[in-house]
Amino acid sequence: MPALKKDFYAHESALIENDVHIGAGSRIWHHVHVRTGARLGERCIVGKGVYIDLQVQIGDDCKIQNYACIYHGTSLGHGVFVGPHVVFTNDLRPRATDAQFAPMAEGEWTVGASYVDDGAAIGANATILPGVRIGRWAMIGAGAVVTHDVPDYGLMIGTPARLAGWVCTCGSRVQSLECDRCGEIPSDHPLRNR
Repeated sequence: MPALKKDFYAHESALIENDVHIGAGSRIWHHVHVRTGARLGERCIVGKGVYIDLQVQIGDDCKIQNYACIYHGTSLGHGVFVGPHVVFTNDLRPRATDAQFAPMAEGEWTVGASYVDDGAAIGANATILPGVRIGRWAMIGAGAVVTHDVPDYGLMIGTPARLAGWVCTCGSRVQSLECDRCGEIPSDHPLRNR
């Protein structure tokens, strides 16, 4: 493991490549691999077996659960939750070889960018296709396949994922201007603008 300023914890089995920024107070657990150019914010928790690819950007206070794969082109905002085995893909037309079966070289495909806005949560085993924006405080159900943008506070479920309702910042499903769990929903919630 390269020498880094140690104001974070990294398990001895973690592989952290060169030119990586890890914010103060972050915790990186067993068998995590963080690639060159990645940036993790402060106070992040990165679970066992997580893969964070080249130049991935992760905001402060994110929690990334075991075996999630966050590929090149992905950015996570502040306080994002990524459940176990979530995959952020980055190529809409993947191929191992060209038509003559020569291996595809770096640069022979286009990286698709995905962005997850502040406070959003992505359930276990979800797959996020490239080019998708997941809005603030949105929630993606377990096993969903997200193929298009998700609105702020949107609840997405299914394969392919579809809008199934709205959630509060506390994570509860809401249908009115008051959350049964924590009280009134935020002033910028879509239900307030109907």
